[in-house]
Amino acid sequence: MNIKASLINDYGSWMRRTFPYKLQKISVDAGFTCPNRDGRIGHGGCIFCDNRTFNPTYCNPTKSIRKQVEDGKAFFGRKYPDMHYLVYFQAYTNTYASLPVLQERYEEALGIERVEGIVIGTRPDCVSTELLSYLSQLSRYKTVIVEYGIESVNDSTLRYINRNHTFECARKAIEQTVGYNLLCGGHVILGLPGEDREEILRQAPVISSLPLDMLKIHQLQIIRNTRLAEMYAAEPFHLFRVGEYVELVADYVQMLRETLVLERFVSQSPADMLLAPKWGIKNHEFTNMLRNYMRANGMYQGRNCII
Repeated sequence: MNIKASLINDYGSWMRRTFPYKLQKISVDAGFTCPNRDGRIGHGGCIFCDNRTFNPTYCNPTKSIRKQVEDGKAFFGRKYPDMHYLVYFQAYTNTYASLPVLQERYEEALGIERVEGIVIGTRPDCVSTELLSYLSQLSRYKTVIVEYGIESVNDSTLRYINRNHTFECARKAIEQTVGYNLLCGGHVILGLPGEDREEILRQAPVISSLPLDMLKIHQLQIIRNTRLAEMYAAEPFHLFRVGEYVELVADYVQMLRETLVLERFVSQSPADMLLAPKWGIKNHEFTNMLRNYMRANGMYQGRNCII
């Protein structure tokens, strides 16, 4: 793949190179919680978190995983009747249960027609060698992607946002996961309190040095009724304007190795839950803005990558 010509090693292109059919993610809520909420390591969760911001209407833990997937298939199948699917275990911490429970949930999803694999969103402090060994066996016949919330490489930031794990914990989990020949993704938030442009760009080569296969990036969002919303109301801090964020992400992307697949650059929360920043643009519109800016300035992924 000529990254210089395409500017970005994007997720859609990776999907087309990797699979012989169209694939769509279907999110499910498997009814898990989080050790940062139930008291095992903390209470209240991360200060920015409200899982309702990314749960589609068909995604409801009162329904079985099969029912959620079938409802999702009906939603997407109206437009693409021949679509195949990845089931995305997204809400809360999706490795936070006993291995038999996890096996039951994952295998229920994988047993559904035209489901080609699973994506497991989790925390780096909630995996074990036993689990990774099991997932490695699953990956021999289905696609398995383990996706870790990294959020920041700065331990002081991780403490401030009540993440209750260190960056070193994330690094070890990612290295261990890749060691089991599993596809591994990461997630970072740009603009967390205390992290200015300089600190964010310092993060890019650190993230690039991890053996991640793919990365999700998104802007900090202030969601109603979160602890972050209370902090922001009491003492507002800088939030990136959309133009600033385009320039920031373009510089960040240039510092990432070209083999890293970039899945997204922004996130969209429901309008009634979002306090700020209210950009009023969709994900694909932002990506077009980013590509146009990079093209106009001779920028491309990996141009300034030094590991």
